Amino acid sequence: MITDIVSPKELKKIAPVFGQLSFDNHEQIVFCNDKDTGLKAIIGIHNTVLGPALGGTRMWKYDTEWDALNDVLRLSRGMTYKSAITGLNLGGGKAVILGDAKTQKTPELMLRFGEFVHSLGGRYITAEDVGMATSDMDLVRTVTPYVTGISEDKGGAGNPSPITAYGVFMGMKAAAKFAYGSDILEDKKVFVQGIGNVGEALVEHLSNEGANVFITDISRERLENVRDKYHATIYEGDNLYGEEMDIYAPCALGATINDDTIDQLKAKIIAGAANNQLAEEQKHGKMLRDKGIVYAPDFLINAGGIINVYAELENYGKQEIIRKTENIYNTTLEILTKAQAKNITTFNAAFEIAQARIDARKNEK
Repeated sequence: MITDIVSPKELKKIAPVFGQLSFDNHEQIVFCNDKDTGLKAIIGIHNTVLGPALGGTRMWKYDTEWDALNDVLRLSRGMTYKSAITGLNLGGGKAVILGDAKTQKTPELMLRFGEFVHSLGGRYITAEDVGMATSDMDLVRTVTPYVTGISEDKGGAGNPSPITAYGVFMGMKAAAKFAYGSDILEDKKVFVQGIGNVGEALVEHLSNEGANVFITDISRERLENVRDKYHATIYEGDNLYGEEMDIYAPCALGATINDDTIDQLKAKIIAGAANNQLAEEQKHGKMLRDKGIVYAPDFLINAGGIINVYAELENYGKQEIIRKTENIYNTTLEILTKAQAKNITTFNAAFEIAQARIDARKNEK
């Protein structure tokens, strides 16, 4: 029998895609493979009830193909609820390209990926994510119209990172208003984990408001650059989760809020740009609530990026982008208040609102 030679953990991975815990009734999973360019990619289309599935493409050197599959499943699902709660007429999708973006990304690979996107006929619209740049989206645009986040000089909304950071900043201020009675972040001790494009822009907002900002990242060069530009402090310790802080802002990869870290966290607020911050949504959402930590749901407060690229589809300008992004503040306060009143987690409060919008549209059809 197979169980005689495979551990229970490995047996779980042998189960079909439909049996994966992260599958969650996805509509379509597309595996893309091209020998000539070395492309190996997965496109996840979670839900298209509200509109075409829009979500960025991430290029990452995953340990295993199963890790890549799990990532695209979780990310595409998150995009469904991000669009729904933000009021956009979009579904949820995401793509991952397996490989090192610094050494393996080529124009030929990106063009071939764009052809796979095009073959879906608009069910999936791609955009920029980790390991990608606006120039990559410009290149993909040469083979398919189903791409957003292209350069402003080519008629697009440009790099979505600054708007994503602004939305996170708005959500963080709303969480501070809920937790402290004031949304002023001056002198608040904030740890920003991950200083990519979004993380750096968030540091700028925090520094401008007078917050006491600590930063951490895998790149020392980037840390020193951001420190010098915004007078932030590089965290030199080896366990930021155990540090005294007011706000923890995860802005790197997901699942940093888990059994180990929650026990150590002293932060009053968690508000960051990373996707899928809760390793297990129900379990860890409840653990945060029980510990009295205010969690601003990631799929709400990091929605500025999708608001930015949605502008290309709806042809609205910067002023409307900013207005919609600033409204993240109001929605965050609404969700935190609802969670408290109903004695549920903030994740569930946000999820209920998003799911209700999807269900209402489904019933109209």
